[in-house]
Amino acid sequence: MSWDVLLLRLPDNVTSVQEIPGDHASPPLGRLHDVLAAVAQAAPDADLSDPTWGELLGPTWSMELNIGDEDPMELNIGDQDPVDSIMLHIRGSGDDVLTSVFRLAETLGCKVIDCAEGDLITAGQTSGWHAFQQFCDRVSGPAEPQH
Repeated sequence: MSWDVLLLRLPDNVTSVQEIPGDHASPPLGRLHDVLAAVAQAAPDADLSDPTWGELLGPTWSMELNIGDEDPMELNIGDQDPVDSIMLHIRGSGDDVLTSVFRLAETLGCKVIDCAEGDLITAGQTSGWHAFQQFCDRVSGPAEPQH
């Protein structure tokens, strides 16, 4: 189970998902090669050995970066096709994960959509992340402290 957030380019004046025009087509983040370079800049510790499914590990959390659902090598398209968005699948605990989320978003020129709450979130806003952790605790019980 993960807390999912979407990194997506939206107009600067959009502050809520409800404000996104129905006919809005988000501009792509860039070519795969350029997006991977931006991710590596924002998160140098990210494992991008699979260019469509990266991983970033923190002290108490993990983040999978779903950069695309197609393997460019299998499709023989190289890195020319644009990446439209990145879905982050986050597990664990600790608010420091949000620093990485917003660093990625800033580097890519994106806004962050909390898929559970269905709206944009801004840096320092922890309610969706905390609600997810509380839900996980109710479903599976709190994590045992590591010794």
